[in-house]
Amino acid sequence: MGDEPAPADIFAVRRRKLEALRAAGIDPFPHEFQGVEPIAAARAAHAGLSPGEETGALHRVAGRLAARRGQGKMAFVDLVDRSGRIQLQGRVDELGEEGMERLLALDLGDLVGVDGLAFCSRRGELTLRVRSLALLAKSLRPPPEKHHGLQDVETRFRHRELDLIANEEVRELFVLRARVISSIRRFLDGEGFVEVETPVLQPLYGGALARPFTTHFNALDRDFYLRIATELYLKRLIVGGLERVYELGKDFRNEGLSPKHNPEFTMLEYYEAYADYLAVADRFERLMAAVGLDGSWRRETLVAAIRERTGIDVMAHHDRDALAAQMRSRGLEAPREDSWAELVDELVSKHVEPTLVEPTLLLDYPVELSPFAKRHRSEPGLVERFEAYAGGMEIANAFSELNDPDEQRARLRDAGQPPDESFLQALEQGMPPTGGLGLGIDRLVMVLAGRPSIREVVLFPAMRD
Repeated sequence: MGDEPAPADIFAVRRRKLEALRAAGIDPFPHEFQGVEPIAAARAAHAGLSPGEETGALHRVAGRLAARRGQGKMAFVDLVDRSGRIQLQGRVDELGEEGMERLLALDLGDLVGVDGLAFCSRRGELTLRVRSLALLAKSLRPPPEKHHGLQDVETRFRHRELDLIANEEVRELFVLRARVISSIRRFLDGEGFVEVETPVLQPLYGGALARPFTTHFNALDRDFYLRIATELYLKRLIVGGLERVYELGKDFRNEGLSPKHNPEFTMLEYYEAYADYLAVADRFERLMAAVGLDGSWRRETLVAAIRERTGIDVMAHHDRDALAAQMRSRGLEAPREDSWAELVDELVSKHVEPTLVEPTLLLDYPVELSPFAKRHRSEPGLVERFEAYAGGMEIANAFSELNDPDEQRARLRDAGQPPDESFLQALEQGMPPTGGLGLGIDRLVMVLAGRPSIREVVLFPAMRD
C-alpha cells in the first residue's frame, strides 16, 4: 500500500523503541527465561474446554509475536513457537497501566515470554490471560507479510529464517527431515550397525564419478579434496573387522545446480559383511518402511526397462556406434562425444527414470557403469547392482561390492579414476563378501514431503548470485 512506512522508517522507529527501553533500565535482550513449555503442550492440556470456561492453570510460554488486536484496556496477541500458536489476552486490571503500555508497545516479531492463566474465549479459542510479560528479544526488522506468507522464492532460500518465521509448513518440513534422520539411525543401530565418521578432507577423492571441490591444506602444503563419497573409507573399516558400519554426513560434488542437485548434500552410506545386493535390497525396503516410505517396491532389470520404454536392447548393441545408431533411428538424442556407457546412462536418465514414480528397484547394470560393483554371478557383462527410484528420481544406489583387488585396480583404470592405493592395499588384506548402499537424504525427504526441488528440503541451499 502507498501509505505503508518504508522499511528504513520501520527500522528507525523500532530502534528508537529499543533505545527507550534501555534508557528506562529494561534489558531488551535478557539472558534467559526458564521453565518454558511448548505452546502445543499448553493447548493439549485444555483440549476439552467449553466456550467461556475458566481454569486456574498457569502456563509459561515464549515465542514470537505474530498478530495483535485491540488497544486501550484490553488487547489480544498471538504468540507462535515451533510447536504452534496461542492467543494471549492482556488486560489493564491484570497488568496495570505500565504493564499494559509495555504490551501495546510491542512490535510484531518481538520475542516475548508470558505467564498466563488458561481459559476458553466466548468464540471457543484457548487463550492465556497474561499475568506477567517479559520482552526476550527486540525485533528491529518487521516479520514477513502475515496474510499470504513469504512467497518470493529467492528470499525464502537466501533468508531461510524469514521463511521459517512466515511459513508454518516449512517449519514442519524440517522437523520431518530431522525425524527421518533419527529414524534411520534408530533402524541401523537396531540392526547392529556402528555409526562412524570418516574424513571430509581427503588427499584423493574417490567412490563415485564426480568433479571434486579442491582446497589447499596449508600445514601439509598440498591440495586436498572435499569428499565426493564415503565409500572407500567405509570399506576399509569392513576390512578392519567392524562388519556393519554406516555414516550420515555431507558429500560435495562440484557440479551443476538443478531441482535434483545441490553441490553440498547429505548422504547415508552403509556396508555389511557377508551380504550381497539382494540382502541389501531387503534391508533397504525395511529401512524405507521405518521412515514412512512403505509399500511394495517393484523390481525391474535395467536392460528390460530400457527395452520396454525405447525398444533398444543395449546389451545386443554392445558397441558405441551401434547403440548410437539405434538411438538415432528412433529419434533419440545420442551425443557424439558420449561413450557406450554414457549413452546407456542417457537412456536411463531420460527415458526410464522419469517413469519410475512408484517405488522401484532397478537391478543388474552393465559393468561399464559400475566400477565398484561385483560382476553378476549369472549374467555376463552385468554387475550386481540396483538403484532405488521414487517420485521419478534415483534416491539410492547399492552393490554387491567388488572385493577382488586386482579387478578393482583394473576397473578404476578403465573408468579413468585415480587409483587410491590405500584403499587397494586394504582390499589386498582381504575384504569379506560385502553389500553396500548409498541413500540421498535430501531426495528421500523430497519424496516423503512431496517437494519438487531439492532447494525446498535443504535449509540453506547453494544459490546463484
